[in-house]
Amino acid sequence: MEFTRSRLLRLNKKNEQFPLTLQFYQNPPTENITLVEFETFAIERLKLLKTIENFGVSYMKTSEDYKSKLEAELRKLKFPYRYTQEEKKDDKCELQRKDHISHFILRLAYCQSEDLRRWFIQQEMDLFKFRFNQLTKEKIQEFLKLNDLQYVPISEEEKKSHQEDLINGSYGLSLTKLEEQEFYKVPFQAALDLVRPRKVFLSQGYAYIPHKDIVTIILNDFRTRLSKALALSARSLPVVQSDERLQPLLNHLSHSYVGQDFSLQKNTGKISLEQIDSLAAKSFPLCMRQLHKALRDNHHLRHGGRMQYGLYLKAIGLTLEQALQFWKMEFIKGKVDSEKFDKVYAYSIRHNYGREGKRTDYTPYSCMKIIMSNPPGHEDSHGCPFKHSDPELLRQKLQSYKVPTSGINQILDLVKGMHYQLACQKYFELTHNIDDCGFSLSHPNQYFAESQQLLTGTREVKKEPTSVESSSQVSATASLTNTQTSEEMKDLEQLFSEY
Repeated sequence: MEFTRSRLLRLNKKNEQFPLTLQFYQNPPTENITLVEFETFAIERLKLLKTIENFGVSYMKTSEDYKSKLEAELRKLKFPYRYTQEEKKDDKCELQRKDHISHFILRLAYCQSEDLRRWFIQQEMDLFKFRFNQLTKEKIQEFLKLNDLQYVPISEEEKKSHQEDLINGSYGLSLTKLEEQEFYKVPFQAALDLVRPRKVFLSQGYAYIPHKDIVTIILNDFRTRLSKALALSARSLPVVQSDERLQPLLNHLSHSYVGQDFSLQKNTGKISLEQIDSLAAKSFPLCMRQLHKALRDNHHLRHGGRMQYGLYLKAIGLTLEQALQFWKMEFIKGKVDSEKFDKVYAYSIRHNYGREGKRTDYTPYSCMKIIMSNPPGHEDSHGCPFKHSDPELLRQKLQSYKVPTSGINQILDLVKGMHYQLACQKYFELTHNIDDCGFSLSHPNQYFAESQQLLTGTREVKKEPTSVESSSQVSATASLTNTQTSEEMKDLEQLFSEY
């Protein structure tokens, strides 16, 4: 393959910028990219991070299954994961360019709140650790040098002089293994996670870290740098959000759902009003089951609940005429008479279906949108029960739905780890009596569709967990189409104002 002089210069410049598959992401990208590429890169990295979260709960992170499946996902999404001499330089640079740019885009999207930052840091750390473990010793030395990390391998003479102490201070290390093991001399304050449980040998203010544990030290450094970088990015948000092109994209990414488009009315008219109670008990996710019960008990929902539940019902197949009948029948059992309903609420429902106002066909809320936006107040029923409920109240609710105690404990452990969608996925498995649902949950309407397919026998349960959104073929153009701008959401919120 022949290259022009200018192309060779560009390649050499890229090679200097991305000498390794691993980096600390210290220098932001400076090139110009299109909005389509901006969102494509971001969505594909988001898919990767969600896969990492899912695999991290489903498998031991040191297991071969975890490594092989994550490697396959990195290869499929075209992100770098290991260094090989045979890899074409041009291809390698393009993968690393995508990795570099996509990280900084998501950094902007996920610096907006403490919960978003915490989730982003954890997934990026798991990705970093996986990539680090693919490096050879020589590449590790190159990485340390490039990032000015003063973690120096000790000489053979120093290793022999501390031979007994190194064996006693390192778990599972024999004399034979000591000869094969590389040790790094690190200031003890940089290795507190290993010093505290007494896993390393200390001498004169230095910790002697075996090669297998050096990743722990470097991960701490990576986490510290990324945490500071996210804080700095948060300060820059007002400037970035003043750009009307980027602001809706970044908001969309932080609440992003990248699966099937449930705004398409394929199921319109396929359910009757009489079916809703039985469907709620068998096929509704806990958030919608909670809203349905609150509506039946109180004959009213506040505006957040009406929006979340109304759009969900629309997407599972309720027609506009059915929706008007359903809400009216319930509200007039409470404090709203027929005339007030027609005057105050009917227009909002028609607007929800795209029959009034701007004629926008509004999209049902994804899990991330429910989790991250508009948290419920004291008298509200909307939101995600796994995110917004007190753990003890959640336990009581699950017990009332006959979820076994062992399953409740599993769900609460996932909630404690802030894996709210995985907790809902476990709830699906427990309420459908299966060991593995075989999909990655990202949307309440996905939950309903999978439940119905399972209960009606139109699909078999998959025995192996699939990667995040593996069945979804989502283009950046489609995602841009489904992005609801802040202006549209403000308009809809106004229509659903509280009465």
